[in-house]
Amino acid sequence: MRRNLSLTLVTTALVTATMAAATAVPGVSSAAATPDTVRWGPCPKDIATPRLECSTLQVPLDYRHPDGRTIDIAISRLPSEKPSQRRGVLLTDPGGPGGAGLNYPAVLAASGLPKKVLDSYDVIGFDPRGVGRSAPVTCDLTSEQQERGNFPPYAHTDADVAREAGNARTIAEQCATSRTAWMLPHTTTANTARDMDRIRAALGAPKISYLGHSYGTYLGAVYTTMFPKRSDRMVLDSNLGRGGYDVKAMRRFAGGLEDRFPDFAAYAAAHPKYGLGTTPEQVTAKFFDLAKRLDEKPVQDMDGTLFRGFTFDRLYSDALMPQIAEVWQALDTDRPLPDIPPLPNMESLMAARFYVICGDSRWPGTVREYQRNAAIDRVTHPMLGGSTGSIGPCAFWPDKQVEPPVRIGDRGPSNVLLMQNERDPGTPLSGAEDLRRTLGRRAVMVTADQGGHGVYPFGRNTCANDAATEFLTSGKRPARDLACAAEPST
Repeated sequence: MRRNLSLTLVTTALVTATMAAATAVPGVSSAAATPDTVRWGPCPKDIATPRLECSTLQVPLDYRHPDGRTIDIAISRLPSEKPSQRRGVLLTDPGGPGGAGLNYPAVLAASGLPKKVLDSYDVIGFDPRGVGRSAPVTCDLTSEQQERGNFPPYAHTDADVAREAGNARTIAEQCATSRTAWMLPHTTTANTARDMDRIRAALGAPKISYLGHSYGTYLGAVYTTMFPKRSDRMVLDSNLGRGGYDVKAMRRFAGGLEDRFPDFAAYAAAHPKYGLGTTPEQVTAKFFDLAKRLDEKPVQDMDGTLFRGFTFDRLYSDALMPQIAEVWQALDTDRPLPDIPPLPNMESLMAARFYVICGDSRWPGTVREYQRNAAIDRVTHPMLGGSTGSIGPCAFWPDKQVEPPVRIGDRGPSNVLLMQNERDPGTPLSGAEDLRRTLGRRAVMVTADQGGHGVYPFGRNTCANDAATEFLTSGKRPARDLACAAEPST
């Protein structure tokens, strides 16, 4: 049984604070020096799929010095099979931060992205800077640090927060002294958005359309804020709030779990073979019972914090509910846990996440602030709040910001469609509503009465899926925000 916690929006199905004003680097256009035409070729063997093509693109490390040091960005293309129907390029991002996107066009196609959309666009993927094959970063994380995952241990007291501060400081220092520490000031969402505009220019596209999931919603919002005239049809699915992956987003996870948990409680109660209870109330009580027992005495290397993180992570998908129930049953009866393979490249995934979220915005810098947050959140959201309200490496991040975060607002074309599940644990509805208010007239939001992380094209709600397809293929959005009713399981 792997011990890694949820990667909290790092995989697609893994995701930063009041924002100060910022746009592109003053006096420098991101497309000032248009790169050579992209030369497409075979993709690396580990991601090669039929029709997916790959290439690399050089971009400035520091856009304040566009003629200085460069890094390579790995890009991919799933070309339209009907050039006569092709209307442009659809850039994609799976989320994270830390999620590699080179094979994402193929993932979307395999996950049901409609043929009308695939015919209308060359679908473009890329590994964002710091990730995968695009100048990957490291924090030299030990195996034990990787096993701890992204969530701090559940803090039952102020002393628990103070104790965790030492671990958080150690990781921050490792990142700041690693062999890729030169990337720290430049691995930001704003610079990734500038890289996106370089990709646009290299492809010869006057504008780009976009489909971004999870943290990719913040990346898309930043891009269309910085480059409004180069943004075409922007679909942001499973949305973070206006601050992206900041301390507010971290604390929202606790509310997201409690939004989503009733779906699992109903499932487990309807399947008494797991022995977790015959009513949702009994299943909920079992959660707190198991968490308490595992806090006091871990079972098969799983403690209470790992139990909470595992449950949170697997609630991203309805299909994983049987796995959650099996693990709970094994823990409850001290039977062998099911074999769950670890995610690959954990160090790379976690390091890239730290670089981006800690560099994007300013996090509270005193232990006392996190003690206060954890104390509030473990009362208001007791399932997870004592963990997500506690302290992490961003509290001790070196102050190397070279520009303030981008301020998302309502200025620009009305070309954004927000897609959102009502019960999303990773990017809760509260964050999506915050982004919707912030974008104002620029956006329309479609909510689907379903749970899980990811609406389009992964969910089964035809009302929501049809709205996204219609916008991408015809440019037509719902006239106003649209609430799609629940649809029966098939």
